[in-house]
Amino acid sequence: MTEIHDSTGGAPEQIARLAEIMRRLRDPETGCAWDVAQDFASIAPYTIEEAYEVADAIERQAWDELPGELGDLLLQAVFHAQMASEAGMFDLADVARSVADKMVARHPHVFGDEDGNRTPGEQVQAWEAIKAAERAGRAEGGTLDGVALGLPALLRAAKLQKRAARVGFDWPETTQVLDKLREEAAELVEARETLSQAEVEEEMGDLLFTMANLARHLGIDPEAALRGANAKFTRRFAAIEAGLARSGRRPEESDLQEMDALWNEARAADKRAG
Repeated sequence: MTEIHDSTGGAPEQIARLAEIMRRLRDPETGCAWDVAQDFASIAPYTIEEAYEVADAIERQAWDELPGELGDLLLQAVFHAQMASEAGMFDLADVARSVADKMVARHPHVFGDEDGNRTPGEQVQAWEAIKAAERAGRAEGGTLDGVALGLPALLRAAKLQKRAARVGFDWPETTQVLDKLREEAAELVEARETLSQAEVEEEMGDLLFTMANLARHLGIDPEAALRGANAKFTRRFAAIEAGLARSGRRPEESDLQEMDALWNEARAADKRAG
């Protein structure tokens, strides 16, 4: 049996150790009550959260934190595989085999006899063609079939639009997307003044959907762009708090005019640093 306290050995030994730890945690008699009580649905939000924490560490270039964050994400795969094994569905070996087989099948220019002298753009096209064939094999008849419902909404919007664009349902020019953006913004303003809250929400959704489409046309990952904006806002607001703290005050003891001035100072500092 794998020794759960053994921190030596390479990747195969440590992955086997992790799988054994999870098996022990899920043991209905001797395991952890919390781990035993979980199911696929209850663990799924943690899986999403851990993926974002990996992305956050990369965004911050926190390379010393990245092994731990990747380990947390790996644990999610092991957790799901253990629950599936208990239900007689599949196990961790099946998970690894599935992705390994997929990588071999999707890279015939590396593992097969296809031409390996492709540009990155040509390889993306070949990759998409292989994925389309895989979807056809799974009887996904609709163009948008298989775009996961559990994706963050902004990311899913971009993927839906990308799928539709493959079959020609797309604006040929970015300027047309900008025109649509102005139209949706005007409709949101009108809705706010004359329509119900539900209708305002619908118009807001249309505007965000169009923003995701604009990002795709500009070659920008909308999730990454929004993460960057969130990080910038956090950094600049922290500068506001630091500025107020120098006079022994907190934001609630200030006003918008003063905080806006501190914000502009932080923005100017960002520009100098950039």
